[in-house]
Amino acid sequence: MITALELGLVYAIVALGVYLTFRILNFPDLTVDGSFTSGAATAAILITQQVNPFLATAAAFAVGSLAGLITGLLHTKGNINGLLAGILTMIGLYSINLRIMGGANVPLLNQDTVISGLREVAGVGWTSVLILAVVALCFKLAIDWFLHTDAGLALQATGDNEQMIRSFAVSTDRMKIVGLMLSNGLVGLAGAVVAQHQGFADIGMGIGLILVGLASVILGQAIFGTRVVVQATLAVVLGAVVYRLAIQFALNAGLNPNDMKLMSAVLVIVALLLPQWKGFRRIAQRRRGRSALQAAAKATLTEDAPGKKVG
Repeated sequence: MITALELGLVYAIVALGVYLTFRILNFPDLTVDGSFTSGAATAAILITQQVNPFLATAAAFAVGSLAGLITGLLHTKGNINGLLAGILTMIGLYSINLRIMGGANVPLLNQDTVISGLREVAGVGWTSVLILAVVALCFKLAIDWFLHTDAGLALQATGDNEQMIRSFAVSTDRMKIVGLMLSNGLVGLAGAVVAQHQGFADIGMGIGLILVGLASVILGQAIFGTRVVVQATLAVVLGAVVYRLAIQFALNAGLNPNDMKLMSAVLVIVALLLPQWKGFRRIAQRRRGRSALQAAAKATLTEDAPGKKVG
């Protein structure tokens, strides 16, 4: 349970990155399968060369951002379909990752890592989970802040209505590149932390990661809602935790570990079908109705407050 919670909170950073492209930019980015491994490979190699693990993790963010930059340039400047651009970058990164690692995997046994430092401070227990929860919350709050800046609002507008925001002299190409770089930077950073958590970086560790990210985003938002950005990002973080717990429960129930990808696909299907269920839709409508009534009541109280002008 502790391990599942820890991994869920680490993968929440991946889910936030996928949220930026999938929900905010409306961009089907498959680069994450490669940038996740790139971040893990970069951090692992630097740590084995006695580089500070925090600097190695920061370097993983930079390498992931570079992967996002390549996809963004292929799409915006090369006029290549977004889905195809992500696939091309992902395929190219496979060979690059092998070059970085010098082989199929890099062990991190007996190396000082971010996770080994966490173990020294908190051990294996609820304290370590709490620390990772605070870290995940910090990333969530940073995304919330960014999305409420002018650049973040332009990023959201690019995903919602590209033609409209372009009429306001906003470079949608630049916004797409920024979004892809930030998304893949977060994914690369998460890859570095996962490699340090499991004790090695492997060339195949990023295969199917997009499914993990989508499962976290879709499952979390189907359960916890998406009314505002703050709620949506919290739902993504909680969705990643729920996803890892669901996988852990399935394994504890005797499911073959080889069936994990099938389990992920089933979870995504359930999350996509759940909002279409009539009972779920009625619950969601009631929730929205209560929110609207509360907002109206609050507005009425504000207008009628002493010293306030009405009308």
